[in-house]
Amino acid sequence: MAVDAWRWTDAWIFVSLVIASGAGRHRRAVDSRRPEGVRLADVLSTADHLNQSIPEREDVETAVRRLVGSGLVRVSDGWFEITPDGERLWRTRPRAGFGTTVDTVQGVLARRHGTPGNAEWHLPEEEHAAAVQEYLVRSIPAPRRSPEGRSGR
Repeated sequence: MAVDAWRWTDAWIFVSLVIASGAGRHRRAVDSRRPEGVRLADVLSTADHLNQSIPEREDVETAVRRLVGSGLVRVSDGWFEITPDGERLWRTRPRAGFGTTVDTVQGVLARRHGTPGNAEWHLPEEEHAAAVQEYLVRSIPAPRRSPEGRSGR
């Protein structure tokens, strides 16, 4: 694989951003979603659900640089947002089974966007660690309540 080729991790982060932001949900209009996008913890959560692993800081940083540089994603004040070009790529990709979506998107990136861009963007270790921690804390199930304390039963 060429050094400048789109990587699987680029597609993994892109698909995670799309799903976390709700961009793929029922072909929802762009203006019906939260305009600021999603936080890193949401992206990591979705990525974990897609691949049963939390992306490393370097993977996120590299993918976001490439996606931003190619005009598919925007990042502002810690919020990640799919651009209209990214939305178009997502909506016009070939449909495949959910298990192969990342592979399909990697192929689409390679065919439609050639060489990935490279924007200046840095993900500090502490921000990545804080987002991982936030995701892990959110994913701990709440304790079940006993029905004994309820009235009327």
